[in-house]
Amino acid sequence: MEGMLLSGLNNVTMDSKGRITFPAKFREALGSRFTITKGLDGCLFVYSTEDFDKLGEKIRALPMAKARTLQRTFMAWACEVETDKQGKLLIPKELRETAGLGKEIVVAGVTDRCEIWDKARWDEYNAKAEEILAETLEGLDI
Repeated sequence: MEGMLLSGLNNVTMDSKGRITFPAKFREALGSRFTITKGLDGCLFVYSTEDFDKLGEKIRALPMAKARTLQRTFMAWACEVETDKQGKLLIPKELRETAGLGKEIVVAGVTDRCEIWDKARWDEYNAKAEEILAETLEGLDI
């Protein structure tokens, strides 16, 4: 996946067992097996297995004083998952709970990873982010 930029939004529905249909274009980029872990701002991060292994090596190389929070967040929560033939993905219960996932889900491509959000949380985050984005773009003279 090196060099590939993930982008775009997909709205999906999670069933009562915690399964979603993972978007085909993201499956094509990440493969059928990938790693999900606790992300930032209340979402889950999804990495290709290869990219997650590289991230783990970078974290392991850091001094313990800097690395412990990353280790406890990204590494301890990490789960390797696989989609079935229909592209369905079971999100582990602990990760569903930590991200507050309900029935309506947003899967976003965000450069080197995907993010899985509860739709209400995604909408709330984006309402706040719009102001920050406007200020940032103004500073870039765009």
